[in-house]
Amino acid sequence: MGRADTIESQGLTAPGSDSGLFEVFRQRHLLSLIVRKEVQIRYRGSIFGWLWSYVKPLVQFVVFFVAIGVFLGMNGRVDYFPIYLLSGITVVTFFNEAFSNGTRSLVDNAPLIKKIYLPREMFPIASMLIAAVNAVPQIIVVVVIALFFGWTPSLLSIAAVVFALVIVAILASGLGLLFGSINVTFRDAQSFVDIILMCAIWASPVMYAWTQVADAVPSWLFTLYCLNPVTAAVELFHYGIWYPLGPTGSGPIPDMWLFAGIALLVSLVFLAVGQLVFRRLEGRFAQDL
Repeated sequence: MGRADTIESQGLTAPGSDSGLFEVFRQRHLLSLIVRKEVQIRYRGSIFGWLWSYVKPLVQFVVFFVAIGVFLGMNGRVDYFPIYLLSGITVVTFFNEAFSNGTRSLVDNAPLIKKIYLPREMFPIASMLIAAVNAVPQIIVVVVIALFFGWTPSLLSIAAVVFALVIVAILASGLGLLFGSINVTFRDAQSFVDIILMCAIWASPVMYAWTQVADAVPSWLFTLYCLNPVTAAVELFHYGIWYPLGPTGSGPIPDMWLFAGIALLVSLVFLAVGQLVFRRLEGRFAQDL
């Protein structure tokens, strides 16, 4: 009887014979420990702790509100511009943090990867979940301000917000797997990701209304703009938080739910491609790290 037969007869599996992302969620207890550790480290030694999670989005909101809303006159062009702005920033911040940290996650955890075996996909996925935890205070701030302005939630608006977060979570996870695995061998990937993230907030209707893009570019280019999954996620968030306030002269992007469905499919494709590339390059991780 061979070694593999002996392992199987005892109900065990050889290290490294996992099933990728399915194994990550099968070992969700270990995943939760990693997420909890990273969240606790973020505020270790801090006097105010989680309070900073609420202060940061409020300060960011004030800076953008004054600079763009007052100085550039967006408060007069877009009704309830503070809610519009903060809603978009929430989505993009979640995406940027999950994608950026996912890209660096394998390199940052090199000592652990070289010493013990565990599903390596766990690190980019944990980065996405940590970003989601960090996004919760920002979402709470948005909701509280929206309630102050008279926001009344409905099942459809809540579904739109959840749908937006799901799209971003899947997209960031796929891109984190893809660029995180490439970054192990070619550290240029991290610099390339930084450029993508620098453009992300301007590639979606966060600082401006989508109508400004529709008026300025050809229809085919506007369609390409709407096919950006982050654009669809931002508009879903606007649909759930901002549009119920009844802004005048504005509405969701044309065929918003269609583009949202396409965004979900595109995100799932990136997740599949990211997992495929990750599995192809995984054998070199210990050596390259």
